[in-house]
Amino acid sequence: MRASQDQLIRPGGRRRVFAAGLLAVALAFTSACTDGDGGKPSSWHGGGENPAPKAAATISEPAADAKDVPASTGVTFTTKDAVESAVELKDAAGKAVEGALAKDGKSWLPAGALAYGTSYTATVTATGDDGRPATATSTFTTMAKPGNQVRVSSFLGDNQVVGVGMPLIVKFSRAVPEDYRDDVQRRMTVTSTPAQEGIWHWVSPTEIRYRPKEFWKPDSKVSYRVQAGGLPMGAGWYGRADLSVDVKIGAAVVMTVDNKTKRMTVTRNGSVIKTIPVSLGKKSTPSSSGTMVVIEKLRKTVFDTFEELGPEEGYRTKIDFAQRLTWGGEFIHAAPWSEGQQGTTNVSHGCVNVSMANGDWLFKNTQIGDPITVKGTERKLQNGNGWTDWNMSWDEYVKGSALPYEPPADPDAAATPTPDGTGTPSPTPTA
Repeated sequence: MRASQDQLIRPGGRRRVFAAGLLAVALAFTSACTDGDGGKPSSWHGGGENPAPKAAATISEPAADAKDVPASTGVTFTTKDAVESAVELKDAAGKAVEGALAKDGKSWLPAGALAYGTSYTATVTATGDDGRPATATSTFTTMAKPGNQVRVSSFLGDNQVVGVGMPLIVKFSRAVPEDYRDDVQRRMTVTSTPAQEGIWHWVSPTEIRYRPKEFWKPDSKVSYRVQAGGLPMGAGWYGRADLSVDVKIGAAVVMTVDNKTKRMTVTRNGSVIKTIPVSLGKKSTPSSSGTMVVIEKLRKTVFDTFEELGPEEGYRTKIDFAQRLTWGGEFIHAAPWSEGQQGTTNVSHGCVNVSMANGDWLFKNTQIGDPITVKGTERKLQNGNGWTDWNMSWDEYVKGSALPYEPPADPDAAATPTPDGTGTPSPTPTA
C-alpha cells in the first residue's frame, strides 16, 4: 500500500528544514553589512541549491504513454539506494486505486482489475537514507473491453463447510496455454487461519487445484482469490472478472478401511468414534486402494450398470446413503443385501458396503471433502479418478505447479477458495 506522508517525511528531515531556516536568517543579516572597500553588499556563492536525492526510481511497466494495456496490469519498477518505496496509481479524475506491494518489493498489484479504456498515472516514490524522495511517473491507457473472455469458476461457494481433505478447485471456461499458466498462478492467492503451507496444482489446461501439505487443520478459515479480470490468457483471450471465495473447514473426520479386517475406522479430530464392518469389491471388481475424498452425497439414488457391465453382470438398484469417492463409480453406501457378509467377505462391485444403520450414521457425520483411505485391495487407485490430490505425495503434487515451489521461511506463518448434509453444493461462483 502507498506509504503516508508521515511515513515518507522522516523526523530527521524536519530538523534539517529547521536548521536551513536559521541559516537563511543569518545570511539575510550578513547581507545588510558592508565590506571594507566601498560598502557594496557582499554575496554568497554556491548556496541555496538542494542536493539531488540519493535514491532513484524507474517504472518499467506500464511504459509511459502506453496504449491498450491489459486491465490486469500491475506496476513494475526498480529503485536504487532506497530505504523505502511507495506506489500510487490514480485515474484521470485523481481517484486513487487500492493495491499492495508484492513480497519482493519490485511490483505493485491493484486490488482489482482496472477499468477498460481508462487513463491512469502511476507514481513510484523512492526515499533514501538522506530523507529526500525521488519519483518516477508513467501515464498509460488500458485496452478496450475484449470480446473474447474466459470465465473463472469455483466448485465451492461462499460460507460452505467442508472436510479436511477438500481441495480448492478452480476451473476456466477455456484451456489456459502452458506459457500463460505461471502468470495466472501468480494472480491466485490462498490465505488460511491458522496459516498452513500449500500449493496450486494444474490438473488439466482448464482446472487447477490447491491443497495444503497436510490435511487442513480442523475449524480453519480459508479464503482464495483469483485476480483474472483483464488477464491475458493466450490467443487474444482475457479473464472476464476476478473471483474470491471464503469457506470453512469442519471437524477432522477421517475414515480408514482395511481389507484385511473388513473394518472401517472413523476418527474425529484424532479420536476413534466408530468402527464399522464393511464388504468391499469382490476379486472380479475390486475396490481401489488409495486415499480419496467424499465428492458428493446422495440420500437416495439409483445405480444403473447395464451399460457398463452388460446384461449378464449389470444391475439397476435403488441405493440409500450414497457417498461418491471416484468418477468410476465407487461409493460408500448402505447395502442391506450384504449385511450378512459385511465384516467377513467381499461381495460388492467395488463399493464400500455398510449396513443401513451405519450408512445412516456415516451420512449424518460426514461432509464433502472428508478423506477416506482404503488399504490392502487388489487394485490401486488411479490418480484422476476422483479428487485424488491426497493420493499423491507432496513432492509429486508440487510438480503440478507452474511456478517453482518456495518453502516458507516460517511454515507456521505461511499464507495458503454442505452444511445441510445433503452434499448439494451451494451455487457455484463464476467470474
